[in-house]
Amino acid sequence: MALNDVRFLASSEDHLTQRLLKIATLLSNEKDIHRLFEIILEAAMAVTGADGGTVYRLTEDRRLQFEVLHTRSKAVHLGGKSGRPINFPPLDLIGADGSPELSKVVCYSVNKLESVNIPDAYNAQGFDFSGTRAFDQANGYRSTSFLTIPMKTLDDEVIGALQLINATDSATGKVIPFSNAHQEIVEALASQLAVSLNNRLLIDRLEILFESMISLINKAIDDKSPYTGGHCSRVPVLTLMLAEAANQCPVGPLADFTITDADRKELRIASLLHDCGKISTPVHVVDKSTKLETINDRIAQVRLRGEIIRREILLARAESRLSPDATTAALDRLSDDLAFLEHTNIGGEFMNDSAVQRVRDIASHYRWKDGKEIAHSLITDDEVANLTIRAGTLSAEERQIINRHIDMTIVMLEQLPWPRHLKKVPEYAGGHHERMDGKGYPRGLTREQMSIPARCMGIADVFEALTAADRPYKKGKTLSETLGILGKMKMTGHIDPDLFDVFVWSGIYTDYARQFLNPDQIDDVDLTSIPGCTAPPEGFLASPA
Repeated sequence: MALNDVRFLASSEDHLTQRLLKIATLLSNEKDIHRLFEIILEAAMAVTGADGGTVYRLTEDRRLQFEVLHTRSKAVHLGGKSGRPINFPPLDLIGADGSPELSKVVCYSVNKLESVNIPDAYNAQGFDFSGTRAFDQANGYRSTSFLTIPMKTLDDEVIGALQLINATDSATGKVIPFSNAHQEIVEALASQLAVSLNNRLLIDRLEILFESMISLINKAIDDKSPYTGGHCSRVPVLTLMLAEAANQCPVGPLADFTITDADRKELRIASLLHDCGKISTPVHVVDKSTKLETINDRIAQVRLRGEIIRREILLARAESRLSPDATTAALDRLSDDLAFLEHTNIGGEFMNDSAVQRVRDIASHYRWKDGKEIAHSLITDDEVANLTIRAGTLSAEERQIINRHIDMTIVMLEQLPWPRHLKKVPEYAGGHHERMDGKGYPRGLTREQMSIPARCMGIADVFEALTAADRPYKKGKTLSETLGILGKMKMTGHIDPDLFDVFVWSGIYTDYARQFLNPDQIDDVDLTSIPGCTAPPEGFLASPA
């Protein structure tokens, strides 16, 4: 129902109760607080024939702030949805001496929780109308009859005030006092607004609380591991950028995809929570920057053992158990092998068979003795297993631990009583490690079993992880390197091919890079060299670079 419908209510022959019920319905369906003020003021002016009116809102510091101001005869419409500010300062409810302010009508009404009906302001006693007279003189107006109603909830909590000016006789057009019937109607309207506004504020506060809880979870992850905190804030940005690009795609398989403001909010919340399960992941696994790192990097222990072996070699030379040439050869080999282990410990994208065999040869070749003369290998079996990790720094067991974060994410999110407009949050958040070919985890979903927003998050999660420069175990990749990897992932059924195409065609990777990547990562991208990259179809318009 529009504001014009409110005017219709005033002139229709419906029973007054029916009018109020219709206005109540209008108020209950409105979500915009500023429009609530507009609706109630228009309704109150319509049913009383008032020429002007003001809605005041009670602020946290107990002042009355002007929200909406109308004067029909002067074509004045300030505040609310008009976009024109009200430059009057808020009214103090407490005087300079600490006592309640009672000289101004609206302050009196709020402080006393009473309606005030004044037939003629110029002849009224006990109130200060000097400001009103000054306004009248400056604007060629005559403020006569006033009706001021405190807006309060059912438990008498004041949230503001409604003030009407100059009731008008519909037959003669003359200004008349507000009748008792007028007062009762406006009191009912003010009560309806108070209830609606209080409900809307309660919902808004709950939403703020909910968003704060999300921020709290991400902060807990951030404090636990600073390397994932940035990820939790960047993935939502890129996810929504890709969803928006898909929404604007006019051709191809995604031409029918649409996303509403409610959908955007749902997807943003899901993106913010997509890694909430990492709160249960051990920090030494999340932040494992080298293959031998646990609480500390065990490569330091390998160095210490190497130093013991080096001294044993020198002692053997001093005791003539080794020739000078043999000593030099042994020391050189030890130095080379230790340097190799240092390099291997860093991790990388691929470790070949010869490098794996060399680690095992080193483990079997060197021995050192502890204080009890017990011999040990330079590197333990566990250290061998870690140093021979083929890619990255995580062992198979540690990767399983990392992967379990998505199971925990789903468990956590599915336990929450999501409202209807957020029901898809668990599905969106829980699908970012699935693959289009069904080989992903945790549920092995295929492309057809996943929503488009969930597939958007999958691409955003990979792109952010590849380009992130704040990870302890790798450097952030350049744009061309990252798009090359994503292109291969498209061709192997890892990510959604249509969304990857839109991702590239729209150029949003450039927009994202400008916000979050280091300058040395932003290189020139030759799209013809990207695997799986095709030319955009006719009718596709990329966003401005």
